[in-house]
Amino acid sequence: MVTQPVKEDRRQELVRAAYNQIAERGFEGLRTREVAAEVGLNIATLHYYFPTKEALIRGVVEHAMGRFRTTLAPHGSPADQLRNHLRAVRKLLREEPQLGTVLGELNLRSARDPAIAGIMRQTYDGWHQTLRGLLRRAVKEGHLRPDIDSDEVAALVVAALTAMTLPTLSSSPRTDQALRQLERWLGIAAPRQKRSNYPSK
Repeated sequence: MVTQPVKEDRRQELVRAAYNQIAERGFEGLRTREVAAEVGLNIATLHYYFPTKEALIRGVVEHAMGRFRTTLAPHGSPADQLRNHLRAVRKLLREEPQLGTVLGELNLRSARDPAIAGIMRQTYDGWHQTLRGLLRRAVKEGHLRPDIDSDEVAALVVAALTAMTLPTLSSSPRTDQALRQLERWLGIAAPRQKRSNYPSK
């Protein structure tokens, strides 16, 4: 019998193998048989961990969004957390370009695949709720203007950061300009000399 820690480790190996395939070949290049082989399993054993391809893709999405969640550190004021989140996501996508590639592939595929669309929608809804709570706390504590609509601003932030996963925008200096403007509009921009997180190209 497979123990729970070993089972979870094996699940994560399969998820990372699928993640790497999507990053290298695109969604159409994902082959579950090759994912299993990369981890040293046969396809029947893969199905023990992930009964369907959809379940494996859900695991990939959870892994990718887990990387995003690492940028929401609970330190400082809500305004500090929001500013750090914007900058950390940008830094993360620069340092791990495959993350943007995978999310971009899944977003594009979701337009034609209702199952993946549902997975992505649930994921973004959770992200939106987290940001909305952060924004509400920032307004309540006086860090943001009282007229800020937390729900709409959370949607704007998710949309802006999601757009950064698109190939035409991921490496564009316009992305840094947009994030700087978003900081200024929200009133959370740091002094000009501290903006090295958004280097010009």
